[in-house]
Amino acid sequence: MTPTRSSTWKWTVCGLFLLASAINYMDRQTLANASVRISTEFHLNQEQYGNLELGFGWAFAAGSIVFGLIADRFPVRIVYPTALFLWSMAGFLTGLAHNYKELMICRTLLGLFEAGHWPCAVKAIQGLLEPKDRAMGNSVLQSGTSVGAVITPLILALLLTPEISSWRFAFQAVGCAGLLWIGLWFTLVKRGDLSEDKAQARDSNVLTALKEILSNRRMWIVIIVIALINTNWQIIRAWLPRILIQGRGYSESQALYFNSLFYIATDVGCIGAGALTLWWHKRGASVDTSRRLAFLSCALLSALSLGAAWMPKGPLLLTFLLLIGAGALGVFPIYHAFTQDISRHHQGKVTGIAGVAAWALSPAHTYFGRLVDRTGSFDLGFALVGILPLIAFTVLWLSWPPTSSNSAHEEIVQH
Repeated sequence: MTPTRSSTWKWTVCGLFLLASAINYMDRQTLANASVRISTEFHLNQEQYGNLELGFGWAFAAGSIVFGLIADRFPVRIVYPTALFLWSMAGFLTGLAHNYKELMICRTLLGLFEAGHWPCAVKAIQGLLEPKDRAMGNSVLQSGTSVGAVITPLILALLLTPEISSWRFAFQAVGCAGLLWIGLWFTLVKRGDLSEDKAQARDSNVLTALKEILSNRRMWIVIIVIALINTNWQIIRAWLPRILIQGRGYSESQALYFNSLFYIATDVGCIGAGALTLWWHKRGASVDTSRRLAFLSCALLSALSLGAAWMPKGPLLLTFLLLIGAGALGVFPIYHAFTQDISRHHQGKVTGIAGVAAWALSPAHTYFGRLVDRTGSFDLGFALVGILPLIAFTVLWLSWPPTSSNSAHEEIVQH
Protein backbone atom coordinates (compact mmCIF):
# COMPACT_ATOMS: atom_id res chain seq x y z
CA MET A 1 0.00 0.00 0.00
CA THR A 2 1.05 3.64 -0.39
CA PRO A 3 1.16 5.05 3.18
CA THR A 4 1.74 8.69 2.22
CA ARG A 5 -1.39 9.02 0.10
CA SER A 6 -5.00 9.36 1.26
CA SER A 7 -7.95 7.14 0.44
CA THR A 8 -9.37 9.96 -1.66
CA TRP A 9 -6.23 10.02 -3.80
CA LYS A 10 -6.37 6.24 -4.29
CA TRP A 11 -9.96 6.33 -5.51
CA THR A 12 -9.15 9.30 -7.72
CA VAL A 13 -6.42 7.20 -9.35
CA CYS A 14 -9.05 4.50 -9.84
CA GLY A 15 -11.04 7.17 -11.65
CA LEU A 16 -8.09 7.63 -14.03
CA PHE A 17 -8.18 3.88 -14.67
CA LEU A 18 -11.87 4.28 -15.56
CA LEU A 19 -10.97 6.97 -18.09
CA ALA A 20 -8.22 4.78 -19.58
CA SER A 21 -10.71 1.93 -19.94
CA ALA A 22 -13.09 4.33 -21.66
CA ILE A 23 -10.43 5.41 -24.16
CA ASN A 24 -9.44 1.76 -24.66
CA TYR A 25 -12.99 0.87 -25.65
CA MET A 26 -13.57 3.99 -27.70
CA ASP A 27 -10.66 2.95 -29.93
CA ARG A 28 -11.91 -0.63 -29.99
CA GLN A 29 -15.62 0.02 -30.55
CA THR A 30 -15.27 2.50 -33.38
CA LEU A 31 -14.80 -0.41 -35.80
CA ALA A 32 -17.81 -2.34 -34.47
CA ASN A 33 -20.10 0.68 -34.77
CA ALA A 34 -18.89 1.55 -38.27
CA SER A 35 -18.51 -2.07 -39.39
CA VAL A 36 -21.41 -2.12 -41.84
CA ARG A 37 -20.09 0.98 -43.66
CA ILE A 38 -16.51 -0.34 -43.65
CA SER A 39 -17.63 -3.75 -44.91
CA THR A 40 -19.52 -2.06 -47.72
CA GLU A 41 -16.58 0.15 -48.72
CA PHE A 42 -14.03 -2.69 -48.62
CA HIS A 43 -16.47 -5.39 -49.87
CA LEU A 44 -16.03 -7.63 -46.82
CA ASN A 45 -18.16 -10.66 -46.02
CA GLN A 46 -19.05 -11.73 -42.47
CA GLU A 47 -16.09 -14.12 -42.19
CA GLN A 48 -13.62 -11.41 -43.25
CA TYR A 49 -15.03 -9.10 -40.60
CA GLY A 50 -14.58 -11.95 -38.13
CA ASN A 51 -10.96 -12.23 -39.24
CA LEU A 52 -10.38 -8.57 -38.28
CA GLU A 53 -11.54 -9.42 -34.77
CA LEU A 54 -9.37 -12.55 -34.85
CA GLY A 55 -6.28 -10.48 -35.76
CA PHE A 56 -7.09 -8.03 -32.96
CA GLY A 57 -7.60 -10.87 -30.50
CA TRP A 58 -4.41 -12.77 -31.21
CA ALA A 59 -2.39 -9.55 -31.11
CA PHE A 60 -4.05 -8.72 -27.79
CA ALA A 61 -3.04 -12.15 -26.49
CA ALA A 62 0.59 -11.59 -27.48
CA GLY A 63 0.56 -8.09 -26.05
CA SER A 64 -0.91 -9.34 -22.78
CA ILE A 65 2.09 -11.50 -21.93
CA VAL A 66 4.58 -8.92 -23.21
CA PHE A 67 3.07 -6.08 -21.18
CA GLY A 68 2.51 -8.39 -18.24
CA LEU A 69 6.26 -9.00 -18.07
CA ILE A 70 7.04 -5.32 -18.61
CA ALA A 71 4.59 -4.16 -15.93
CA ASP A 72 6.30 -6.33 -13.32
CA ARG A 73 9.78 -5.24 -14.39
CA PHE A 74 9.41 -1.50 -15.03
CA PRO A 75 7.42 1.29 -13.32
CA VAL A 76 3.75 1.27 -14.28
CA ARG A 77 3.85 5.06 -14.07
CA ILE A 78 5.84 5.04 -17.34
CA VAL A 79 4.66 1.80 -18.99
CA TYR A 80 0.97 2.68 -18.75
CA PRO A 81 0.95 6.03 -20.62
CA THR A 82 3.38 4.62 -23.19
CA ALA A 83 0.98 1.79 -24.03
CA LEU A 84 -1.93 4.22 -24.17
CA PHE A 85 -0.12 6.50 -26.58
CA LEU A 86 0.77 3.60 -28.88
CA TRP A 87 -2.75 2.17 -29.04
CA SER A 88 -4.19 5.64 -29.61
CA MET A 89 -1.91 6.12 -32.61
CA ALA A 90 -2.91 2.70 -33.98
CA GLY A 91 -6.54 3.78 -33.77
CA PHE A 92 -5.76 7.08 -35.47
CA LEU A 93 -3.99 5.33 -38.35
CA THR A 94 -7.02 3.09 -38.92
CA GLY A 95 -8.77 6.12 -40.31
CA LEU A 96 -6.11 6.26 -43.04
CA ALA A 97 -6.51 2.63 -44.19
CA HIS A 98 -7.32 2.18 -47.88
CA ASN A 99 -7.89 -1.57 -48.13
CA TYR A 100 -8.52 -4.73 -46.16
CA LYS A 101 -4.81 -5.46 -45.66
CA GLU A 102 -4.07 -2.02 -44.18
CA LEU A 103 -7.15 -2.30 -42.00
CA MET A 104 -5.93 -5.66 -40.69
CA ILE A 105 -2.47 -4.22 -39.88
CA CYS A 106 -3.96 -1.31 -37.94
CA ARG A 107 -6.37 -3.59 -36.10
CA THR A 108 -3.55 -5.95 -35.16
CA LEU A 109 -1.39 -3.11 -33.82
CA LEU A 110 -4.35 -1.79 -31.85
CA GLY A 111 -4.81 -5.16 -30.17
CA LEU A 112 -1.10 -5.47 -29.40
CA PHE A 113 -0.84 -2.12 -27.61
CA GLU A 114 -4.29 -2.09 -26.00
CA ALA A 115 -3.22 -5.20 -24.12
CA GLY A 116 -0.99 -3.04 -21.93
CA HIS A 117 -4.00 -1.47 -20.20
CA TRP A 118 -5.06 -4.42 -18.05
CA PRO A 119 -1.71 -5.60 -16.60
CA CYS A 120 -0.90 -2.02 -15.60
CA ALA A 121 -4.29 -1.11 -14.14
CA VAL A 122 -4.99 -4.40 -12.35
CA LYS A 123 -1.51 -4.42 -10.81
CA ALA A 124 -1.91 -0.86 -9.56
CA ILE A 125 -5.34 -1.59 -8.03
CA GLN A 126 -3.91 -4.64 -6.26
CA GLY A 127 -1.35 -2.44 -4.55
CA LEU A 128 -3.68 0.50 -3.89
CA LEU A 129 -6.68 -1.26 -2.33
CA GLU A 130 -7.32 -3.87 0.36
CA PRO A 131 -8.79 -7.23 -0.76
CA LYS A 132 -12.29 -6.33 0.46
CA ASP A 133 -12.27 -3.20 -1.72
CA ARG A 134 -10.70 -4.67 -4.85
CA ALA A 135 -13.93 -5.93 -6.45
CA MET A 136 -15.30 -2.38 -6.17
CA GLY A 137 -12.06 -0.91 -7.49
CA ASN A 138 -12.17 -3.37 -10.38
CA SER A 139 -15.79 -2.36 -10.98
CA VAL A 140 -14.70 1.25 -11.37
CA LEU A 141 -11.93 0.15 -13.74
CA GLN A 142 -14.19 -2.14 -15.78
CA SER A 143 -17.06 0.33 -15.90
CA GLY A 144 -14.86 2.60 -17.96
CA THR A 145 -15.23 0.18 -20.85
CA SER A 146 -18.96 0.85 -20.76
CA VAL A 147 -18.43 4.61 -20.58
CA GLY A 148 -16.25 4.45 -23.68
CA ALA A 149 -18.71 2.21 -25.46
CA VAL A 150 -21.59 4.58 -24.59
CA ILE A 151 -19.74 7.61 -25.96
CA THR A 152 -18.47 5.99 -29.18
CA PRO A 153 -21.79 5.48 -31.01
CA LEU A 154 -22.84 9.00 -30.05
CA ILE A 155 -19.63 10.35 -31.58
CA LEU A 156 -20.26 8.36 -34.74
CA ALA A 157 -23.87 9.51 -34.89
CA LEU A 158 -22.58 13.10 -34.91
CA LEU A 159 -19.70 12.57 -37.35
CA LEU A 160 -21.16 10.14 -39.89
CA THR A 161 -22.63 11.64 -43.04
CA PRO A 162 -24.26 10.08 -46.11
CA GLU A 163 -20.73 9.87 -47.56
CA ILE A 164 -19.74 6.24 -46.94
CA SER A 165 -16.11 7.05 -46.08
CA SER A 166 -17.07 9.56 -43.36
CA TRP A 167 -16.18 6.86 -40.76
CA ARG A 168 -12.50 7.75 -41.14
CA PHE A 169 -12.57 11.01 -39.16
CA ALA A 170 -14.22 9.23 -36.23
CA PHE A 171 -11.17 6.95 -35.85
CA GLN A 172 -8.85 9.95 -35.91
CA ALA A 173 -10.89 11.95 -33.39
CA VAL A 174 -11.07 9.04 -30.95
CA GLY A 175 -7.36 8.33 -31.40
CA CYS A 176 -6.46 11.83 -30.22
CA ALA A 177 -8.36 11.45 -26.93
CA GLY A 178 -5.51 9.46 -25.39
CA LEU A 179 -3.21 12.49 -25.38
CA LEU A 180 -5.46 14.26 -22.87
CA TRP A 181 -5.35 11.26 -20.50
CA ILE A 182 -1.55 11.16 -20.57
CA GLY A 183 -1.43 14.76 -19.36
CA LEU A 184 -3.82 13.97 -16.49
CA TRP A 185 -1.81 10.91 -15.53
CA PHE A 186 1.51 12.70 -15.10
CA THR A 187 -0.24 15.54 -13.27
CA LEU A 188 -1.79 13.22 -10.66
CA VAL A 189 0.68 10.34 -10.35
CA LYS A 190 4.19 11.32 -9.32
CA ARG A 191 7.39 9.30 -9.13
CA GLY A 192 7.22 6.88 -6.19
CA ASP A 193 3.44 7.17 -5.75
CA LEU A 194 2.69 3.60 -6.84
CA SER A 195 3.94 0.94 -4.44
CA GLU A 196 4.93 -1.36 -7.28
CA ASP A 197 7.53 1.18 -8.37
CA LYS A 198 9.53 0.25 -5.27
CA ALA A 199 9.46 -3.52 -5.76
CA GLN A 200 10.87 -4.09 -9.25
CA ALA A 201 14.12 -5.62 -7.99
CA ARG A 202 12.22 -8.65 -6.73
CA ASP A 203 11.28 -9.59 -10.28
CA SER A 204 14.67 -10.51 -11.69
CA ASN A 205 14.10 -14.20 -12.47
CA VAL A 206 11.28 -14.24 -15.00
CA LEU A 207 11.37 -17.97 -15.80
CA THR A 208 11.23 -18.93 -12.14
CA ALA A 209 8.29 -16.58 -11.58
CA LEU A 210 6.40 -17.95 -14.60
CA LYS A 211 6.99 -21.52 -13.45
CA GLU A 212 5.73 -20.62 -9.98
CA ILE A 213 2.61 -18.98 -11.36
CA LEU A 214 1.80 -21.83 -13.73
CA SER A 215 2.21 -24.39 -10.96
CA ASN A 216 -0.57 -22.64 -9.04
CA ARG A 217 -3.94 -24.39 -9.18
CA ARG A 218 -5.74 -21.05 -9.04
CA MET A 219 -3.97 -19.81 -12.16
CA TRP A 220 -5.38 -22.64 -14.27
CA ILE A 221 -8.87 -21.98 -12.97
CA VAL A 222 -8.45 -18.31 -13.91
CA ILE A 223 -7.29 -19.34 -17.40
CA ILE A 224 -10.44 -21.38 -17.99
CA VAL A 225 -12.76 -18.74 -16.55
CA ILE A 226 -11.37 -15.82 -18.55
CA ALA A 227 -11.34 -17.79 -21.81
CA LEU A 228 -15.07 -18.43 -21.38
CA ILE A 229 -16.29 -15.03 -20.17
CA ASN A 230 -14.13 -13.02 -22.58
CA THR A 231 -15.26 -15.04 -25.59
CA ASN A 232 -18.86 -14.34 -24.63
CA TRP A 233 -18.25 -10.63 -24.13
CA GLN A 234 -16.15 -10.08 -27.25
CA ILE A 235 -18.72 -11.78 -29.49
CA ILE A 236 -21.45 -9.52 -28.08
CA ARG A 237 -19.26 -6.41 -28.28
CA ALA A 238 -18.14 -6.96 -31.86
CA TRP A 239 -21.32 -8.33 -33.40
CA LEU A 240 -24.20 -6.55 -31.67
CA PRO A 241 -24.45 -3.67 -34.20
CA ARG A 242 -24.57 -6.18 -37.05
CA ILE A 243 -27.13 -8.31 -35.22
CA LEU A 244 -29.36 -5.28 -34.79
CA ILE A 245 -28.95 -3.90 -38.32
CA GLN A 246 -28.58 -7.03 -40.46
CA GLY A 247 -30.25 -9.56 -38.17
CA ARG A 248 -33.28 -7.61 -36.91
CA GLY A 249 -33.70 -4.80 -39.42
CA TYR A 250 -32.91 -1.77 -37.27
CA SER A 251 -31.49 1.28 -39.01
CA GLU A 252 -27.89 2.38 -38.49
CA SER A 253 -28.93 5.35 -36.36
CA GLN A 254 -31.28 3.21 -34.26
CA ALA A 255 -28.48 0.70 -33.64
CA LEU A 256 -26.02 3.45 -32.69
CA TYR A 257 -28.35 5.00 -30.12
CA PHE A 258 -29.32 1.62 -28.70
CA ASN A 259 -25.65 0.73 -28.37
CA SER A 260 -25.19 3.71 -26.08
CA LEU A 261 -28.10 2.53 -23.95
CA PHE A 262 -26.72 -1.02 -24.02
CA TYR A 263 -23.39 0.09 -22.60
CA ILE A 264 -25.07 2.14 -19.91
CA ALA A 265 -26.62 -1.17 -18.86
CA THR A 266 -23.22 -2.87 -18.90
CA ASP A 267 -21.88 -0.06 -16.70
CA VAL A 268 -24.70 -0.71 -14.23
CA GLY A 269 -23.71 -4.38 -14.33
CA CYS A 270 -20.09 -3.58 -13.51
CA ILE A 271 -20.83 -1.27 -10.61
CA GLY A 272 -23.63 -3.55 -9.44
CA ALA A 273 -21.32 -6.57 -9.31
CA GLY A 274 -18.88 -4.74 -7.04
CA ALA A 275 -21.70 -3.36 -4.89
CA LEU A 276 -23.27 -6.82 -4.53
CA THR A 277 -19.95 -8.22 -3.38
CA LEU A 278 -19.64 -5.55 -0.68
CA TRP A 279 -23.31 -6.00 0.31
CA TRP A 280 -23.00 -9.74 0.87
CA HIS A 281 -19.68 -9.35 2.67
CA LYS A 282 -21.18 -6.80 5.10
CA ARG A 283 -23.88 -9.34 5.91
CA GLY A 284 -21.42 -11.97 6.99
CA ALA A 285 -20.48 -13.82 3.81
CA SER A 286 -16.78 -14.49 3.24
CA VAL A 287 -14.94 -12.56 0.54
CA ASP A 288 -14.87 -15.64 -1.71
CA THR A 289 -18.56 -16.44 -1.21
CA SER A 290 -19.56 -12.83 -1.85
CA ARG A 291 -17.64 -12.84 -5.10
CA ARG A 292 -19.14 -16.15 -6.22
CA LEU A 293 -22.71 -14.98 -5.56
CA ALA A 294 -22.14 -11.78 -7.54
CA PHE A 295 -20.59 -13.78 -10.38
CA LEU A 296 -23.57 -16.17 -10.46
CA SER A 297 -26.05 -13.29 -10.58
CA CYS A 298 -24.30 -11.84 -13.62
CA ALA A 299 -23.92 -15.23 -15.34
CA LEU A 300 -27.66 -15.86 -15.07
CA LEU A 301 -28.37 -12.53 -16.75
CA SER A 302 -26.00 -13.39 -19.59
CA ALA A 303 -27.78 -16.72 -20.13
CA LEU A 304 -30.94 -14.81 -21.11
CA SER A 305 -29.45 -14.97 -24.61
CA LEU A 306 -31.09 -18.39 -24.86
CA GLY A 307 -34.41 -16.57 -25.11
CA ALA A 308 -33.34 -13.32 -26.75
CA ALA A 309 -31.76 -15.07 -29.74
CA TRP A 310 -35.17 -16.11 -31.02
CA MET A 311 -37.09 -12.92 -30.27
CA PRO A 312 -38.30 -10.68 -33.09
CA LYS A 313 -37.54 -7.00 -33.38
CA GLY A 314 -39.23 -5.08 -30.59
CA PRO A 315 -39.10 -3.75 -27.00
CA LEU A 316 -38.88 -7.18 -25.37
CA LEU A 317 -35.78 -8.07 -27.40
CA LEU A 318 -34.11 -4.77 -26.51
CA THR A 319 -34.93 -5.23 -22.82
CA PHE A 320 -33.38 -8.69 -22.81
CA LEU A 321 -30.29 -7.35 -24.57
CA LEU A 322 -29.83 -4.74 -21.84
CA LEU A 323 -29.99 -7.40 -19.12
CA ILE A 324 -27.62 -9.65 -21.06
CA GLY A 325 -25.12 -6.81 -21.39
CA ALA A 326 -25.23 -6.05 -17.66
CA GLY A 327 -24.45 -9.67 -16.85
CA ALA A 328 -21.88 -10.28 -19.56
CA LEU A 329 -19.63 -7.42 -18.43
CA GLY A 330 -20.50 -7.63 -14.74
CA VAL A 331 -18.54 -10.87 -14.27
CA PHE A 332 -15.23 -9.16 -15.09
CA PRO A 333 -14.67 -7.16 -11.88
CA ILE A 334 -15.21 -10.37 -9.91
CA TYR A 335 -12.82 -12.27 -12.14
CA HIS A 336 -10.12 -9.59 -11.65
CA ALA A 337 -10.57 -9.83 -7.87
CA PHE A 338 -9.87 -13.56 -8.00
CA THR A 339 -6.69 -12.98 -10.01
CA GLN A 340 -5.49 -10.45 -7.46
CA ASP A 341 -5.42 -13.20 -4.82
CA ILE A 342 -2.86 -15.25 -6.75
CA SER A 343 0.31 -13.19 -6.39
CA ARG A 344 1.32 -9.92 -4.78
CA HIS A 345 4.52 -9.28 -6.74
CA HIS A 346 3.70 -10.94 -10.08
CA GLN A 347 0.29 -9.45 -10.82
CA GLY A 348 1.43 -8.18 -14.22
CA LYS A 349 2.44 -11.68 -15.28
CA VAL A 350 -0.76 -13.19 -13.88
CA THR A 351 -2.84 -10.67 -15.84
CA GLY A 352 -0.68 -11.18 -18.93
CA ILE A 353 -1.00 -14.97 -18.89
CA ALA A 354 -4.73 -14.64 -18.32
CA GLY A 355 -4.87 -12.19 -21.22
CA VAL A 356 -3.39 -14.82 -23.53
CA ALA A 357 -6.06 -17.25 -22.38
CA ALA A 358 -8.77 -14.59 -22.76
CA TRP A 359 -8.07 -14.26 -26.46
CA ALA A 360 -7.09 -17.86 -27.18
CA LEU A 361 -10.59 -18.51 -28.48
CA SER A 362 -10.51 -15.54 -30.88
CA PRO A 363 -11.09 -17.90 -33.85
CA ALA A 364 -14.65 -18.00 -32.50
CA HIS A 365 -15.19 -14.72 -34.38
CA THR A 366 -14.26 -16.34 -37.67
CA TYR A 367 -16.48 -19.34 -36.99
CA PHE A 368 -19.30 -17.09 -35.83
CA GLY A 369 -19.09 -15.13 -39.09
CA ARG A 370 -18.87 -18.32 -41.13
CA LEU A 371 -21.98 -19.65 -39.38
CA VAL A 372 -23.83 -16.44 -40.24
CA ASP A 373 -22.70 -16.63 -43.87
CA ARG A 374 -23.92 -20.23 -44.14
CA THR A 375 -27.22 -19.94 -42.27
CA GLY A 376 -28.09 -16.31 -42.93
CA SER A 377 -28.84 -15.88 -39.21
CA PHE A 378 -27.05 -14.68 -36.09
CA ASP A 379 -29.44 -16.50 -33.75
CA LEU A 380 -27.80 -19.85 -33.01
CA GLY A 381 -24.34 -18.43 -32.36
CA PHE A 382 -25.72 -15.67 -30.12
CA ALA A 383 -27.71 -18.17 -28.07
CA LEU A 384 -24.73 -20.45 -27.49
CA VAL A 385 -22.19 -17.83 -26.40
CA GLY A 386 -24.54 -16.54 -23.72
CA ILE A 387 -24.17 -19.63 -21.54
CA LEU A 388 -20.37 -19.42 -21.34
CA PRO A 389 -20.36 -17.36 -18.09
CA LEU A 390 -22.52 -20.02 -16.42
CA ILE A 391 -19.97 -22.65 -17.38
CA ALA A 392 -17.26 -20.39 -15.96
CA PHE A 393 -19.20 -20.03 -12.71
CA THR A 394 -19.46 -23.81 -12.42
CA VAL A 395 -15.69 -24.09 -12.75
CA LEU A 396 -15.18 -21.42 -10.07
CA TRP A 397 -17.72 -22.91 -7.67
CA LEU A 398 -16.34 -26.44 -7.91
CA SER A 399 -12.62 -25.72 -8.14
CA TRP A 400 -11.56 -22.44 -6.47
CA PRO A 401 -9.85 -23.19 -3.12
CA PRO A 402 -10.75 -21.03 -0.10
CA THR A 403 -8.59 -17.94 0.35
CA SER A 404 -6.15 -18.68 3.16
CA SER A 405 -5.37 -15.02 3.79
CA ASN A 406 -6.91 -11.71 2.87
CA SER A 407 -3.69 -9.83 3.38
CA ALA A 408 -2.86 -7.24 0.76
CA HIS A 409 0.63 -8.74 0.75
CA GLU A 410 -0.49 -12.29 0.06
CA GLU A 411 1.96 -14.25 -2.09
CA ILE A 412 1.46 -17.34 -4.17
CA VAL A 413 -0.14 -20.14 -2.18
CA GLN A 414 -2.32 -23.19 -2.85
CA HIS A 415 -0.11 -25.00 -5.34
